[in-house]
Amino acid sequence: MQNTPATEKIILGIDPGTTIMGYGVLKVCDRKAEMVTMGVIDLRKYTDHYLKLGRIFERMCGIIDAYLPDELAIEAPFFGKNVQSMLKLGRAQGVAIAAAIHRDIPITEYAPLKIKMAITGNGQASKEQVADMLVRMLHIPENSLLPFMDATDGLAAAYCHYLQMGRPQTDGRCHSWKDFIKKNPEKIKGLK
Repeated sequence: MQNTPATEKIILGIDPGTTIMGYGVLKVCDRKAEMVTMGVIDLRKYTDHYLKLGRIFERMCGIIDAYLPDELAIEAPFFGKNVQSMLKLGRAQGVAIAAAIHRDIPITEYAPLKIKMAITGNGQASKEQVADMLVRMLHIPENSLLPFMDATDGLAAAYCHYLQMGRPQTDGRCHSWKDFIKKNPEKIKGLK
């Protein structure tokens, strides 16, 4: 019997922002995902919006060149009440997408509700709940977490994309809060 080579895919997830932009990189090997890295592009020192956009493009190209993703998953901006904020966020997302297009990387956009639903089973989950589920599902050491939840939001976009690729193998990991509760009833008793 001949062994088939392992298939590997790198997914870059982006949580667009005009102040802090989060990103996460997943490596999928034989349908099992593991975190490669996560981080943020800190844009707070730039006061000019166009300089921020230039920095986003520059850093995105650098991240793409460093990790060579096969696909990009990006969170779609949600519609808020402030039109100017939405316009700026949409531009930031567009620049991140342009960087991926510049490097010939396929792009998939996900609504925030879909990402939260895929990770936690609850479309209204908080950033903290999303981060907690990612820590559990990907076995991320607590000391690897950044003070900005934007990084885990970027990783969540990548993990959502991974889940959309097809049902992952069940390797004992939990894939939603409901799944975690079902597999860990002893941990839940202490919370009641």
